[in-house]
Amino acid sequence: MIKTRKGFTLIELVVVIVVLGILAAFAIPRYINITSEARIAAVNGMAGGLRSAVALARAKYQTVGTMTLATVDMDGTAVACAVGTGIPTGAAGGIGLALQDTAGFTVAYGATSTFRPTNGGSLTCQASYVEATGAVAVDTTGC
Repeated sequence: MIKTRKGFTLIELVVVIVVLGILAAFAIPRYINITSEARIAAVNGMAGGLRSAVALARAKYQTVGTMTLATVDMDGTAVACAVGTGIPTGAAGGIGLALQDTAGFTVAYGATSTFRPTNGGSLTCQASYVEATGAVAVDTTGC
């Protein structure tokens, strides 16, 4: 009676490890590129949300007809805005309330507010909001 041994030879194991290494060498850079693209999409989405919030606040301000108000009622929330223009302020009580949700972003409010993804990227990967004009800019370098 002949006994047969079952298992893998050392050569077979080395070949499998080499093949897995080659696959990983191609997959890891592709994964890094996908995360960068996701951050870029998130920043562009935030910029779109900022532009929409500004447009809605200004439209609401103008429909009220009183150009001396310092707040706009948006969905039961008083959003701080510039008198005469209706542009939301760069504070949490202005553009922050007009947006309603900044989850996934680190926000620095001010005359120029910045919205950066919390999941990485450099300090230049951001959407910014200018309080004086209501302009929104996107910088995706370093995402």
